[in-house]
Amino acid sequence: MQQDHKKFGLVGKNITYSFSKKYFTEKFSKELFDDCTYENFDIPTIEEFPNVLKENPDLKGLNVTIPYKEAIIPFLDTMSDKAFRIGAVNVIRFTKKGNLKGYNSDWYGFKKSLEPLLQPHHKKALILGTGGASKAVAFALDKLGIFYTFVSREATENAIDYNRVNVTTFDNFQIIINCTPLGTSPNTKEFPPIPYEFFTEKHIAFDLIYNPEETQFLKKAKKKGAVTKNGYEMLVFQAEKAWTIWNK
Repeated sequence: MQQDHKKFGLVGKNITYSFSKKYFTEKFSKELFDDCTYENFDIPTIEEFPNVLKENPDLKGLNVTIPYKEAIIPFLDTMSDKAFRIGAVNVIRFTKKGNLKGYNSDWYGFKKSLEPLLQPHHKKALILGTGGASKAVAFALDKLGIFYTFVSREATENAIDYNRVNVTTFDNFQIIINCTPLGTSPNTKEFPPIPYEFFTEKHIAFDLIYNPEETQFLKKAKKKGAVTKNGYEMLVFQAEKAWTIWNK
C-alpha cells in the first residue's frame, strides 16, 4: 500500500446502510482525493474497537454512530471541550502524536439544519430520546437559547415519560425532535408514542432519521400542518465538519 494512503471510517453496529460511507466515498471521488478511502467498521461490542485500530494502522479519522457515541469515550486519549460537555463523541481525530481525540459535530449539524426553520414563536423544544444524539441536540438548543425537556420511556430526574405529553405540552413546546431510532428502515412502521393530533402549523417536527426520507413521525406531524425536516442535511453538515476536524 502506498505510503500516503489515508483511511477513514465509521464505527457502529448494523451500519451496512450508513450515510457516511456513501457520502465520503462520493466526496473523495468528486474532489479527487485519490489517496483517501472510507470503510465501515461494524463491531458487535465496543470491546472490539482496539482490534479495529490494530488492524488498520493507516487510519486518519473515524466517525462514530449508534450505539457507541458514549461507550467509545474510555478508549480516547483526549476530548474537545464541546464533546466533553455534551458527553458524546461522533468524530475521532488521530493526532500527529498518534493519540485519539474525540469531537462532536452532531450538535453543529443539527444547529445549522434547524436554524432556517426557526420563527420568533419557537421558544421551547421536546427532545424524544435520551441517547448520545439527544445530548448533542440539547447542546445545540442551548446555543440557540431554546429551552428543552427530554422525553423518555421512563420518567427520570432529567426526563418526563411519554404519558405526560398532552395538549398542554404541545401548547408550550413548539419544536418536537425525534432522537430515537423509532421509524428507521427497515422498521418504518414505528413511531414515538406521542399524541400527534395536537401538532399545528406553529410546530416544527424534526427527525434525526434520514432513511426513510419521511418517517411516520414526520408524516403524522405534516398531516396536522407542522413544518417537517429529516436528518439528511444535519448529516451533511456534521460530515463536512468531521472532514475539517480530521484535516486540522
